[in-house]
Amino acid sequence: MFARETSEPLASLVKKIDEKIGENGKLKAFVVIMSKDGEKTSSALKEMAGKSAIHHVPLTMLGDPGGPPDYELSKDATVTVLMWNQQKVVVNHAYKGELTAKDIDAITADIPKILKD
Repeated sequence: MFARETSEPLASLVKKIDEKIGENGKLKAFVVIMSKDGEKTSSALKEMAGKSAIHHVPLTMLGDPGGPPDYELSKDATVTVLMWNQQKVVVNHAYKGELTAKDIDAITADIPKILKD
């Protein structure tokens, strides 16, 4: 998951993914907050991890708001969720603005697609 900032909806999504990882050890995830404001981002990630009781998903930062160059993330997307299996992207969700409950449900519904061998 790549996001430009932390938010309650993002925390909710990460918590749901964290729970899925607890149920299935094959599943892995990480969050990258892309921001030049390292101190603020670090504090926000620590707060999100504590409030949401996230145990299995590493929360990381990248000092480039554009994201990793090789990933070609949309510059307009606030949150991008990529899911891959065997080094192939199987699911790609990009959202502009706040995630909604419907968005979170759509993302979590796609998890079985990456668990297939």
